[in-house]
Amino acid sequence: MPPYLLGLRLGGRRVLVVGGGRVAQRRVPALLDAGAEVVLVSPSVTATLEGLAERGRITWHRRGYRRGDCAGAWLVQAVTDDAKVNGDVVAEADAARIWSVRADDAESSPAWTPASGHAGDATVGVLLGGDPRRAAGIRDAVVEGLRDGALESRHSRSKPAGVALVGGGPGDPGLITVRGRQLLAMADVVVADRLAPGGLLDELAADVEVIDAAKIPYGRTVTQDRINEYLVEHARRGRFVVRLKGGDPFVFGRGGEEALYCARHGVPVTVVPGITSAVAVPSAAGIPVTHRGVAQEFHVVSAHVPPGHPDSTVDWESLARAHGTIVLLMAVERMALIAAALMRYGRSSGTPVAVVQDGTLPGQRALTATLGTVADEMAAGDVRPPAIVVVGDVVNVAREIDMIRADLGRDP
Repeated sequence: MPPYLLGLRLGGRRVLVVGGGRVAQRRVPALLDAGAEVVLVSPSVTATLEGLAERGRITWHRRGYRRGDCAGAWLVQAVTDDAKVNGDVVAEADAARIWSVRADDAESSPAWTPASGHAGDATVGVLLGGDPRRAAGIRDAVVEGLRDGALESRHSRSKPAGVALVGGGPGDPGLITVRGRQLLAMADVVVADRLAPGGLLDELAADVEVIDAAKIPYGRTVTQDRINEYLVEHARRGRFVVRLKGGDPFVFGRGGEEALYCARHGVPVTVVPGITSAVAVPSAAGIPVTHRGVAQEFHVVSAHVPPGHPDSTVDWESLARAHGTIVLLMAVERMALIAAALMRYGRSSGTPVAVVQDGTLPGQRALTATLGTVADEMAAGDVRPPAIVVVGDVVNVAREIDMIRADLGRDP
């Protein structure tokens, strides 16, 4: 006979978990997320569960199960590796008319825990005759379909009001956050940057209006004032607007300006952080921006104006004296001036430098140089925006990784 599915609202209710191993470690966090007051009975527990007990998140009785432990519980989980103990726990719970789950024997378990997952405000639970692996596979497929919009029309969703500032990540469409993709699938209007992952726009429904807000270096551009106006104009018409940006909206993305403009005009804003290219692009090229014993700090700099320019707020002298990694954005056309300033203020001309163009995209390419040669190397390599420049000894870590891989790949 098929089981009857029920969503338990466990906020403030006592749940007994008997056993402190891997199964308990998986189930306890979900119970806590549901608001349950978890009581754990086990002579020993995993390090993660011990940490929860130390922080007061759960009550841990450091002993074996005793008859009477089920008293006052609304739900019982028998998850020890001892079949007899699990049987005794379930028998006591049954006698007290308390629902219980037995992890080691599905047929003897009065209740089953579904393979569950979340997509926005939807909770998915799958039961498949006590087969947890197949249930988890179906769960994953359903959740993924809900998250990317394949299983739900955007018109059937409860969409946010106003504007969402969504960080699209460093370029690869697969690196947008789950929440960002969900909101994009709900949009009535998308205002897209040049560096936003363009492949995502092709997935939009045909009636979604896409506004090109590209700012091409030294070329065509849409002013920031006009972009701000687009957001408010469409939101005031009752349309849900997604402002899709490359990277993170609040890391050199003018997201703060857009949020302020919307706030001044009474338009609500949802901010969805994105993976900033300042960290993601070096990582994609195998360069860690920090590395133990090499760099314990890194500085992210917008180089849209060069050192010495009246509009520059960057303290280049302090940067040159610091020992951390420097990550430069928008530096392609000004690299000669930047390198000269860093060397003038004390950075060695031999400091390793890496330049990564089109990071995370199929056309990604990188070159390595030194501070003294990087401007010439970039010119010779015809490097064009968008490109990230990494200055510091962490570049040598990437070189070492490449050398080790090359050595392992050689025939003995």
